[in-house]
Amino acid sequence: MVQPTTGWFNATRLKTRHLLLLLHLYEQRSVLRAAEAANMTQPAASKLLAEMEDLLGVPLFERHARGVEPTWYGQVLIRRARSALSEIGRAQDEIAALRSGRTGQAAIGTVVNPGTNLVPQAVAALKRDFPDILIRIEMDYSRPLVAKLLDGQLDIVVGRIMGAEGSSELEFEPLADEPHSVIVRASHPLAGRKRVGYGDLVEYGWIMPPDGSVLRSRLDAVFLEHGLVPPQNIVETTSLPVTIHLLRHSDMLTALPAESVAPYLQTGQMLVLPIALDVRMEFFGIIRRRDQLLSPGAERVLEALRLTARRLYPPVA
Repeated sequence: MVQPTTGWFNATRLKTRHLLLLLHLYEQRSVLRAAEAANMTQPAASKLLAEMEDLLGVPLFERHARGVEPTWYGQVLIRRARSALSEIGRAQDEIAALRSGRTGQAAIGTVVNPGTNLVPQAVAALKRDFPDILIRIEMDYSRPLVAKLLDGQLDIVVGRIMGAEGSSELEFEPLADEPHSVIVRASHPLAGRKRVGYGDLVEYGWIMPPDGSVLRSRLDAVFLEHGLVPPQNIVETTSLPVTIHLLRHSDMLTALPAESVAPYLQTGQMLVLPIALDVRMEFFGIIRRRDQLLSPGAERVLEALRLTARRLYPPVA
């Protein structure tokens, strides 16, 4: 057992090469393979690991016949190391952007509904005034986006905080709720009916989010509550373009906020079935890391999101 040292200030003596080796050890689960990945000898890797444990006063990995496994202490440092190295890399990218004449950059994550109206409108407005800001946009479900936010891979997420993990490190500004409807193509066999029941919905294929996602769980629960087995003919995807293409060219159904396919509803290519889908998601909003100092580019994106949200959504009570 490594004996604790006096004070955690020794952690500041950790160097980038320590953190890089730490991540290689986590990924490879072997000192030898981690040393090879870090382009160093095994004795050098073992020495660096021993230095880290001496500096922190705790064991970071358990050694066994099959290799190494991170301890609880190691898992904490690994998460922080990944975030720190990501921030260093992003700082290098931002400096390179400034040197090349761009005025900054920002990385945004968004769930589907605000990703089809709020985020693109805010970014378009921002680019009119600051055309040289580099903006990266990633669309996914809230959990993976928030995980990337906590790891430092994203500056801002427009989504939901779906659990307690990491919530103490986050700030949340609620914007709007997100009712879902059953969407089909205009020529769907159910399109002409005045009333549609849940029993009608299970007769057709469904486009759904991956198993284990919050929306998928709630959709399954709704069918079970109505005494029905959830749909079995399923295509799983997180891609809105794939979903739209499948809707337009098949008799499949999906549950989406109507706003996310508004152009297709307005032109009559798709429609909302007349059934009250008892699926509602929590409010989505702007999520940031509580301890993160946003870059000037990310600050401009944040302000553009807030201004656009005030125009699009009623105030949250």
